[in-house]
Amino acid sequence: MSSPIALSEGCRDALHHLKQTREINTVILRFAGTPGVLVPEVEANLTHDELIGALPADQARLAVHELAFATPEGARRHEHLLILWMPAGAGAQEKAYTASYTALKEYLPDVRVHLTARRADQLEYRRLVALAG
Repeated sequence: MSSPIALSEGCRDALHHLKQTREINTVILRFAGTPGVLVPEVEANLTHDELIGALPADQARLAVHELAFATPEGARRHEHLLILWMPAGAGAQEKAYTASYTALKEYLPDVRVHLTARRADQLEYRRLVALAG
């Protein structure tokens, strides 16, 4: 990655686990400890509502989530989403998380749906399906 951020070994392992297995569908990342190093905060199999509940109301996060949905024709689909969660109270963190979001786009080239959300309603299930569909 060409940015000043780094992924901890735990972060790389969590993202690999998400891509390679069906045991988890969500990894939520945060900065902790060493400046500029992302670590996994959540590595779990979350429903859509649980994903929304896991995002803090006043702090930025990055999330990679596998969205399961059905097409209008009834076919089952799964699409990975890269979400930059930037609620109103997280203004001081915006620069670092935005840089990390850009770097993760490069690190995860198979994730084609990228979005920034500042409010929970911007992560409404039908909106995510429309973006992924």
